Amino acid sequence: MSGADTLRRWRLVLGRYAEPETGDALSAADRRVDDALDYLYGRAYDRQGLLRRDGQGGGLDASQVTALDWLQRTRELFPQDVYERMQRHALDKFGLNEILRDPATLRALEPDENLARALLAMRGRLGADMQDAVRDVIGKVVQDITRRLRHDFVNALSGRRNRFRRSMVPSAQNFDWRATIAANLRHYDVASRRLVIERPRFNSRVKRQLPWDVILCVDQSASMLDSVLYSAIVAGILVSLPSVNIRLVVFDTNVVDLTRMAADPVQVLLTVQLGGGTDVGRAMRYCEQLVTAPQRTIVALVSDFAEGAPPGALLACVQRLAQARVRLLGLAALDARAQPVYDRDMAQRLAARGMEIAALTPTRFAGWLAEVIG
Repeated sequence: MSGADTLRRWRLVLGRYAEPETGDALSAADRRVDDALDYLYGRAYDRQGLLRRDGQGGGLDASQVTALDWLQRTRELFPQDVYERMQRHALDKFGLNEILRDPATLRALEPDENLARALLAMRGRLGADMQDAVRDVIGKVVQDITRRLRHDFVNALSGRRNRFRRSMVPSAQNFDWRATIAANLRHYDVASRRLVIERPRFNSRVKRQLPWDVILCVDQSASMLDSVLYSAIVAGILVSLPSVNIRLVVFDTNVVDLTRMAADPVQVLLTVQLGGGTDVGRAMRYCEQLVTAPQRTIVALVSDFAEGAPPGALLACVQRLAQARVRLLGLAALDARAQPVYDRDMAQRLAARGMEIAALTPTRFAGWLAEVIG
């Protein structure tokens, strides 16, 4: 790498205030890249009280362009992964809220989970003219996550493997290696010491006849944004499966039954009111009233277990449900990095009264449900 190229790279890294030391090291194309970087990361200088210098930069000052212009230019100048990272920085680090004030700008963003979280967190502060754009963006994110998760839930809950019935549909998870070896032993090649598989065998699945009642009880307090997003999507998947009857309940200090809209995760997300306190006991007592077949009912509590009310009512309710042989699953809240964030002391007290506690990703939750339904 030449000295001039090294100087050019350092100039782009350090920003406009390095120019007195580096000189005019940038080409016209580099200036476009520098302008786009400066529009976003130059705000760090501004926060420190360093004023922009007249004549420096290519005119991408916030007073001269819109956020949409910046987004379009950034998408053209940088690889997709870099563009998405800069978009996240604009929303998370530098508070470019003007990005979320214009429907055209919002639709120009790359839909991802970070953007969906930002929209859900500030939905109440967005104008009526933004609602359709918000729905469109969240809808795309929900579709993407659903596409990734649906297979896991359908496969886990569609039925247990039947080892006495063969399937013509190949599936890695249904592969029967014992039967395959037995059926193909005559094709063993002594010279190469290899078994030639002519006809692999697969197990079929038994469809469950009696569905389980699954009550998904979701904490919608302010700390639960990530869990609410995935819970709505999981409910939307479960409601389409014949092996379960899903009830969707959300709560803070109030309890709202959203079962009627469980098939539409986007509507659920646009309905929940993130914020307020937490009364887990009240929500669990409501779920207790929904139980009609205790031995075929699962109550899955998605929460950080930070009970805001006196805990006695919650603990007593959990104990009653456990004694009635309801399966109680406590799903600890996960943050955006899938790290568990919950009240461990309360989780232990719930576990002592019959609730199984785990911090699981949605994919692992699918497997847990399958094990319980058996």
